[in-house]
Amino acid sequence: MTGVLVLVPVVVPLLGAAVYLLAGWRPATRWVSAGSSALVLAAAIATAIPGSQRQTGLLRADALSTFMLIVIGAVALPATAATPAYLRGEIDAGRATARTAARHSVLVQVFLAAMALAVLAANLGVVWIAVEATTIVTAFLVGQRRTRAAVEAAWKYVVICSAGIALALLGTFLLNFAGRHAPGGPGLDLAALTAHASGLDPAVTRIAVVLLLIGFGTKAGLAPLHAWLPDAHSQAPAPVSALMSGVLLSVAFYAILRVKVIADAALGAGFSRAVLIVMALASLVVAASLLLAQRDYKRMLAYSSIEHLGLVALGAAIGGPLAVAAALLHVLGHGLAKATLFLSAGRLLQTTGTSRIDGVRGLAASQPALAGCLGAGVLALIGLPPFSVFASELGIARAGFTAGLGWVTAVAVALVVVIAAALIGHTSRMLLGAPPDGPGAATAPRELPITVGVVLIGGLLTCAALGIAAWPLTPLLHTAATTITGTP
Repeated sequence: MTGVLVLVPVVVPLLGAAVYLLAGWRPATRWVSAGSSALVLAAAIATAIPGSQRQTGLLRADALSTFMLIVIGAVALPATAATPAYLRGEIDAGRATARTAARHSVLVQVFLAAMALAVLAANLGVVWIAVEATTIVTAFLVGQRRTRAAVEAAWKYVVICSAGIALALLGTFLLNFAGRHAPGGPGLDLAALTAHASGLDPAVTRIAVVLLLIGFGTKAGLAPLHAWLPDAHSQAPAPVSALMSGVLLSVAFYAILRVKVIADAALGAGFSRAVLIVMALASLVVAASLLLAQRDYKRMLAYSSIEHLGLVALGAAIGGPLAVAAALLHVLGHGLAKATLFLSAGRLLQTTGTSRIDGVRGLAASQPALAGCLGAGVLALIGLPPFSVFASELGIARAGFTAGLGWVTAVAVALVVVIAAALIGHTSRMLLGAPPDGPGAATAPRELPITVGVVLIGGLLTCAALGIAAWPLTPLLHTAATTITGTP
């Protein structure tokens, strides 16, 4: 096993982008994107094998990076596998052309490469560049339909995320300044910064950490700079929404975890814990308050993403191996469930022509297969057993009470219950009742394409399997948690 394996998750999607750029979208190339995602997942699994070489140049894969690569591959595979059917529906409806599909596929492949680079980069500066690259690429995907709402959402996404990423850049400069003047001169090398964190200037490091947490937190959809997320996720094509919600937010939070490791070693665990608790609770409050009166089911799923990243932030703030391992498992479970739901929502939008909750009724009678996947996905999202979100939320709650953060955990649990009630209420109104005759009635064939059905059911079954027994990932989760907390 050589260090070339670490290059695969970055190079393969770029090659896929080149294929679409040169050959366009046609029957011979429509599955290249799914094949690229499968290779990324396979490379991530191979990297997790003990004894494999995990470093080459500026790329390094420890347990945390490897786990995040698995998340990228596991979410990208269903999203890209469902893309051909989605794009065919858009082309048949006259909302897209073969050229649009080719451009979409090129951008998605570059998007995957940028996310892989972000989690593999050994240097914080490269992490920042990769995260910024995802903003540039996905801005074009958000505005793909070129409607007024889509263009507005794309610009809102660019402006807010650029403001956040600018804060992260300033924090990166300050941390580099502290690193250059610390013993050993670690610069922005993540491993070296962690090893020499005790020599960093506390005042400069404190300012840098706050800027980095808020900056990368913006891209992760955490309050206070979260306002871009509902618009972008609701206007993006369904496979892109699945990728953005299911994995992009988690990649941005990966950067936060790397910063937290350095901050805890330099300033003690209390500083980053306080900042993350404030951001986590604020995100949960925002999600709960806006979900109660939500009228758009794609925006409903987007606000749910704010909730779940808030829970991940809470797990990271609590710290300790149990909380961090539960937060990482939550990242994977949420990614699979949310990918399933956004792909279901995309199919629902194509067949009904409306994204309004009150415009969809009787889905269980008119489209039972899609309704079953949508309903099961919501149950997975709210943490009903046996889905993995239940196990991860339980782990975070247990760790919170054990760590002496009972009041914080209790508030978070109460908000999660409110959010679950809102999601069940909105979804049940869509699934039950008599199908409407006007807007919301099916405007396309009601049969769920076989590939889409396989993808949706496969994602739900995987999410359930991880909730029953996560043993294939247990050693990796334990090692990744140790990497973050520094304790076995």
